[in-house]
Amino acid sequence: MARSNPIALRSLISEIGPVDQVGIEERVAKYTTRSIKKASKVQALKLAVSMVDLTTLEGKDTPGKVASLCLKALHPHDDPSIPSTAAVCVYPRLVKHAKKLLRGSSVKIASVATAFPSGQAPLATRLAEVRAAVSDGADEIDMVISRGAFLAGELALVQDEIAAVRDACGKTTLKVILETSELETYDNIRAASFLAMRVLRPGDFIKTSTGKTSSNATLGNNQVMLEAIRDFYLETGTEIAMKPAGGIRTAKQAIQFLIAVKETLGDAWLNNARYRFGASALLNDLVRQLAKEKTGAYQAPYTLSEASGSY
Repeated sequence: MARSNPIALRSLISEIGPVDQVGIEERVAKYTTRSIKKASKVQALKLAVSMVDLTTLEGKDTPGKVASLCLKALHPHDDPSIPSTAAVCVYPRLVKHAKKLLRGSSVKIASVATAFPSGQAPLATRLAEVRAAVSDGADEIDMVISRGAFLAGELALVQDEIAAVRDACGKTTLKVILETSELETYDNIRAASFLAMRVLRPGDFIKTSTGKTSSNATLGNNQVMLEAIRDFYLETGTEIAMKPAGGIRTAKQAIQFLIAVKETLGDAWLNNARYRFGASALLNDLVRQLAKEKTGAYQAPYTLSEASGSY
């Protein structure tokens, strides 16, 4: 594996401060020991449901599958106390189909763009894809950065591309995917977070992963990014949101991520304007756990519809 860390990248890491890897690992290990019971657990589970970007990103996606996804996002369960999800996330050509079903609801339409997941298309092509998704009704755009350019130290290029996508979004919320597994080190993840945040607007997101690599969101890379958001907020007053994506499949994991948010950024980030989960399988487990808290028994898996298999 290449370990590129040229002068420009080293300079940025020195400016913002390196990551104490041992400290991060010790901190996140403690999150897994917290115990939340009864009413507090139910509250956490419902909060997690409201933060899900219910996602399908497969080559075989169809308007019919997106329609099913939208209905599940609007009504995750027949229990009316369980909230809708934050958003559905689909490929750009399917945005208009989601718009028909979600218009007027609280559920946002997110679309991956910029040649997701590789980001290897020419910039003009990537920007055209963003504009098309926005024109079709996307409320949020999830872009990928040029990881190769970042690791090669072409930081101005990466930042200029993020700024160009931001401008193409207009008023649409932008989520910048770092693809943390390809950035290789916590120092690089922190540096990429700052690089993005410096050209983002309040309410825009930084996001861990595409969900298409072997390693996605972890408590460790989530913590590095949360601390970057905290430090950037203390420095600038700009409130940047966060989205871990990929690999978060159980309610237990989701609650651990929420504990990390509360203990690092505080209650102001415990809402779906500031924190999201990029997930599909997670929603079913959250609903199962809520049913268990209410009835004392788990629902059989076949009683819950499948949302998607992409995350």
